[in-house]
Amino acid sequence: MQMEPKVNILLVDDKLENLLALEAILEKLGENLVRATSGEEALRCLLHQDFAVILLDVQMPGMDGFETATLIRNRGRSRHTPIIFLTAFSTSDQMLFKGYALGAVDYLLKPLDPNILTSKVTVFVELFKKTEAVKQQAAQLVAVNAELRQSEERLRSLSTCSPVGIFEIDTEGGCRYTNPRYQAICGLKAAESLEKIWLESVHPEDRKRAVASWSTYIYHGRDYSEEFRFQTVQGIIRWVQVRSSPMLSGQGELLGYVGTLEDITERKQAEEVRAQVIREQTARQEAEAANRMKDEFLAVLSHELRTPLTSMLGWSKILRSKKLDEKATSRALEAIERNAISQMQLIEDILDVSRIIRGQLRLNVSAVNLISVMEAALEAVRPLAEPKEILLNTLLDTSVGSVYGDPARLQQIVWNLLTNAIKFTPKGGRVEVNLSIVCGEEQQTTQKYAKIQVIDTGIGISSEFLPKVFDRFRQADSTTTRSHNGLGLGLAIVRHLVELHKGTIFAHSLGSGQGATFTVNLPLLQNRGNRVNRETTGEISSSVVSTPLAGLRVLVVDDEADTRNFLSFMFEEYGAFATAVASVDEALAILQQAKTDILISDIGMSEQDRYTLIRKLRSLEPEKGGCIPAIALTAYTREEDRLEALSAGFQQHLSKPIDPTKLIAMVANLLKLPVEVSVS
Repeated sequence: MQMEPKVNILLVDDKLENLLALEAILEKLGENLVRATSGEEALRCLLHQDFAVILLDVQMPGMDGFETATLIRNRGRSRHTPIIFLTAFSTSDQMLFKGYALGAVDYLLKPLDPNILTSKVTVFVELFKKTEAVKQQAAQLVAVNAELRQSEERLRSLSTCSPVGIFEIDTEGGCRYTNPRYQAICGLKAAESLEKIWLESVHPEDRKRAVASWSTYIYHGRDYSEEFRFQTVQGIIRWVQVRSSPMLSGQGELLGYVGTLEDITERKQAEEVRAQVIREQTARQEAEAANRMKDEFLAVLSHELRTPLTSMLGWSKILRSKKLDEKATSRALEAIERNAISQMQLIEDILDVSRIIRGQLRLNVSAVNLISVMEAALEAVRPLAEPKEILLNTLLDTSVGSVYGDPARLQQIVWNLLTNAIKFTPKGGRVEVNLSIVCGEEQQTTQKYAKIQVIDTGIGISSEFLPKVFDRFRQADSTTTRSHNGLGLGLAIVRHLVELHKGTIFAHSLGSGQGATFTVNLPLLQNRGNRVNRETTGEISSSVVSTPLAGLRVLVVDDEADTRNFLSFMFEEYGAFATAVASVDEALAILQQAKTDILISDIGMSEQDRYTLIRKLRSLEPEKGGCIPAIALTAYTREEDRLEALSAGFQQHLSKPIDPTKLIAMVANLLKLPVEVSVS
């Protein structure tokens, strides 16, 4: 332990033996005893030291004790130092009064009683020590107060100059302190900032979220950090990050919450600029990818359209230039028909995609038996499978009920999946077609689905391409050296048709060379039987006659000579009398000169508005042909084109290329003729 410093005691006497006697008595106190043999020497000691008590002899030569005491009291440093007078002479009242008047605290008569002297000196020593301790504590307190003032000033300066807003909230939610930056962010004056909490400055669109998050924070008591828009009374909007932490006492008691508001508007703007740059870069990359995809698609389209044309034109020239036997002629015609059908399918796919993009693909829905749809699709693809010796295995559950959909589009779904499987399955492979019933994945539902699966043993789908297999214009191999033809539209059309029927489609493959599985789920009709009226599937039938259009007078109008000749020949083959003209004026002249039973007119002729003929015809009186049934032929296949043709006065609308069977069936139905025709 640190030793307590000794206290100074001043002994003043002109006789050395008296000083020695005093030292002997007071030595046991263990304090610092200082000798002085005269008043002058005593004063010199007081110049450099402080004393707890002064023992001063009254009778000294030169400057006596009273004069010395007077000078001691005149000095500020020693004015309050206790003085005990010592004298060998009897003390009179006058001397006592004089001594006490000079500030003496006591008078002792020699010879001194050691116990009394020690006791009195001890009292003043202890008093001095306590006084010094109080002084030291006072000095320490002054130093602490000064440090506190400096700390408070420093904290005040930090708070005032802080770049972030600072707030303190009590446990009742009242605001107890805010700094100038907080007030600036919230757009409040100092007094206002204590009446409102920061939540009231949050933008109205963010306030609900802010209140919810702050309430959760208050409840759980964890650290808080959120970003909101603030709106000042002046209408200034800025982004602010709010942070807060609980404020606890030393005993862990919650005292309130302290937090900060930081203006992050510039950071948000920078983030938005970066996000915009990223969006622009992404858009540019997507546009570049789309351009590449478009170029690839156009190259593939050119190839796919030119390929069948090469065969068709080649065989046509051979038929015109050489006389072939019946077998060669049949082979040539089959090749021309096959390639024409292929080209027509390509065009139909492109038109379907166009309708999908414009949201104009419509369904003619009814209750449909999937068994008949799938059997028809299977029969349609058998000619494709047989040359490749591909085995078609089917497992069709006949208990599967009906679905609500468009029979033609449902058959298109199955046909596309089957042709896709056959295309990518090598010679001698296998394609399985399954139809079954599955329950809905949702809980607590009785909805059942028809599950159609097409499984092949073909080249499979790579893991990189699998997520893109249903995208438009996407092909795993779009190079000029690819081994499979097509435009990459079939599966995209299938997915859209499935979704229009409220179904789902999935593709699965273990990778290249592992085959592929396509699964379609379609919702089944509830409480419906499996029987489907043939009329609901678009089939039209009537009794059979040997000459379906015998004696019918048909007027054909088309500015394309090949089309006119084809239609004339076709109608004459069915027993009709056909007249073919190339213009509106010629058609009107024929209608006025001879009786006509039906008009077949192209609406894409170059010299006239495409509805000029029908409008002029409908303006005539009935006896002059104003009510003649009319069918529009056009390469315009949009739904709005069909509606426009019907509103102009045509009874039916048929898109090119023309299927003779469909056209004859349409004429028969329009004129109520007894002809057996099947249109699916």
